[in-house]
Amino acid sequence: MTDRDSEAARIARARLPEGLRPETLAVRTALAPSQHGENSEALFLTSAYVQPDAETSARRFAQMEDFTYSRTGNPTVRSFEARLAAMEGAGAAVATSTGMSAILLLAMGLLKAGDHLVCSRSVFGSTVNLFAKEFGKFGVETSFVSQTALAEWRAALRPTTRLLFAETPTNPLTDVCDIRALADLAHGAGALLTVDNTFCSPALQRPLALGADVVVHAGTKYLDGQGRVMAGALCASDKLVREVFSPVVRTAGMTLSPFNAWVVLKGLETLSLRMKAQSEATLTVARWLEAHPAVARVYYPGLASHPQHALAMAQQSGLGGAVLSFDARGDTPEAARAAAFRVIDSTRVLSIATNLGDTKSIITHPATTSHGRLTEAQRQATGIGQGLIRLAVGLEHVDDITDDLQRGLGAL
Repeated sequence: MTDRDSEAARIARARLPEGLRPETLAVRTALAPSQHGENSEALFLTSAYVQPDAETSARRFAQMEDFTYSRTGNPTVRSFEARLAAMEGAGAAVATSTGMSAILLLAMGLLKAGDHLVCSRSVFGSTVNLFAKEFGKFGVETSFVSQTALAEWRAALRPTTRLLFAETPTNPLTDVCDIRALADLAHGAGALLTVDNTFCSPALQRPLALGADVVVHAGTKYLDGQGRVMAGALCASDKLVREVFSPVVRTAGMTLSPFNAWVVLKGLETLSLRMKAQSEATLTVARWLEAHPAVARVYYPGLASHPQHALAMAQQSGLGGAVLSFDARGDTPEAARAAAFRVIDSTRVLSIATNLGDTKSIITHPATTSHGRLTEAQRQATGIGQGLIRLAVGLEHVDDITDDLQRGLGAL
């Protein structure tokens, strides 16, 4: 076998057959292995790449070909992008340093002064601040509407509307939007629809197949799955990624590090198994909480009592995801907050932290953490009360999770 034949055989390993299922794509999609033939994708810790000659260097830098500098491309990062794009059914993906930097990239790539954005008012607090405060400084206007009221989205449209933005389910109240209906609405107005798919991941939900144009991920959450690194990504058509988003990354540098890319790349291999197991456990916990006398309400799409239960089951592969929220009973906001704090502080197994998507269950108080920078009026408008507790269910035994919650709930 000649060197050329050997190289062709090596590259062929990266060319997978058509029609593979997402679980297989999550394990097999990557760049071709190096000349050493490693079966686990390699970690390329390098900031620069040696070029064969000046002419080749000039062409590659001008056309963003191959690898020249790790701010614009790295083999490990490229493998992560290829794998996530395949799982989402996207033409391409671009990786970023965090989930919020992915949303920053989205806005920088698609919006300019004078443009208008319509956004669910139920999205993550930092997303609200990024659109309303930071981009408001540069002349981008944002209208916030009910996640679930299509009429509000329609009424908010203007001739200058360029983008609709929703996350589904929302953080922390798990409101579910109709992705296909919002896509039709956006396209009819000449706008694009972006869906934050962090809570479901492509293991449960694929927004592009329902008409969305761009998918956002905080890879810090379920894509990693073990709370180790920060990461983000946008998935979209090859044209959008190549012509709109990648040039912004090249200039602004919200680049994902190779090490973090490698960690999340390996996390994707177990994503489907984790999401199914954690979703099943979360449904059990949600049902237990719904029957508890110290709990006023449970927010979880997997429950039949959830207002968008049927829609969630249709969009999310029949599973509710691994995040729920619930209201601890309290006659006043002060009493509700005291009750929520007591439940949280009584836990001995759950982690009190602001992350989610970990194999370790995490409990938090949204009004003072993830949504703590919003005004009280903004929190009330989205339904986030002082008694609200968010629980991201991990992989512990479900009885140990409910026993831990009972320590506090039983004393209320």
